Amino acid sequence: MTPEIDQDPTPTGAGPLSGYLVVDLSRALAGPHAGMMLGDLGARVIKVENPGSGDDTRGWGPPFVGPEDDRQSTYFLSCNRNKESIALDLKSDDGQDVLRNLIRRADVLVENFRPGVLDRLGFSTDAMHELNRRLVILSITGFGHDGPEATRSGYDQIVQGEAGLMSLTGPGPEDPQRVGVPIADLLSGMYGAYGALAALLERDRTGRGQVVRTSLLAAIIGVHAFQGTRTTVAGEVPQAQGNHHPSIAPYGLFSCRGGKVQISVGSEKLWATFARTFDLDPTAPRFATNSDRVINRNALILDIEDAFSAFEAEPLLEKLNAAGIPAGKVRSLDEVYAWEQVHSQGLLVDVEHETLGRISLPGPPLRFFGADGESTNTGHAAPPLLDGDGERIRAWLAADDGGGSTNDGGSSNDGARR
Repeated sequence: MTPEIDQDPTPTGAGPLSGYLVVDLSRALAGPHAGMMLGDLGARVIKVENPGSGDDTRGWGPPFVGPEDDRQSTYFLSCNRNKESIALDLKSDDGQDVLRNLIRRADVLVENFRPGVLDRLGFSTDAMHELNRRLVILSITGFGHDGPEATRSGYDQIVQGEAGLMSLTGPGPEDPQRVGVPIADLLSGMYGAYGALAALLERDRTGRGQVVRTSLLAAIIGVHAFQGTRTTVAGEVPQAQGNHHPSIAPYGLFSCRGGKVQISVGSEKLWATFARTFDLDPTAPRFATNSDRVINRNALILDIEDAFSAFEAEPLLEKLNAAGIPAGKVRSLDEVYAWEQVHSQGLLVDVEHETLGRISLPGPPLRFFGADGESTNTGHAAPPLLDGDGERIRAWLAADDGGGSTNDGGSSNDGARR
């Protein structure tokens, strides 16, 4: 029996990238995160996985959830919503034929193989552009596509260390710490998606696709921000210094009675207000300017925490907010996902998973509104089971009868769905 071919490219038939096809050859996190971002924008994303095992993250856990005979990794669930799955052996004739047919129809191809792997499989950049001259190829590596260390495997924590981020993170220079999420993977996926969108815009002018390259190394260096120019321009080597800002004071985590709060005093006007609120002298020579306060940070922390010691955390936050001082608490993730403000921003989405039933996932960080102010956001689909869409994708390719299969390529997505 031929599977039904749904013509709707997204759960709601909407989204800025509705009608675009993304072929996601990537695995683990950097590439899959980029693919998920494009899927969140309405693109049809077909995830190509290894037969039998699938994406590496399907085995990353615990935690696993679901029935004992079909356990699902919550890691995989985090980066694969709004995708379909087809299992292909790219070393086989059949797998390569199906991939070629997908490439002919695709707008974007995402891959994070080590340099040279796709070439050896017969899918070099030139070969893919011969199939589809309009194809945008997003390629993500660990340390870059060329240079003396291009062949190194790129894993998030390794790159956090190599790119200097861990030297800036932690209680002090003797105790470097990784960021609590795989930030190099996530940032390279974000940069990659942003680059792919720019290449699609340029394709509208030129009629041709191109290759977009980024890496975990590039992504971390891309967010060094003021710590980077502190090094390259001022000649200073920043070090980790815990939960206080290196260039602004007071800005950080402070103890109070039975708890902790965070404050951000980012201007002299705010400093004067803050100091008066807590009976501190805003014109004291040690603290009169931001530079003075940074130099004398340890003494400032002691004075502030002495003032805060009279308050429990919640009354202290109320006092800070009433004075107009930016302040907040440190929430656990269960508190975050129970927070009404998070729900109001669409940052938790409910989807129907084939084996898990209705589950909640962290939602996309973008929302879209039309000129009339009405929301134009798309719905969302649960992460797919391994090869859960394979039969239907093959049926769509067969039924397409060559549609979108010329070198013109791009956006010939009749039959796209999730």
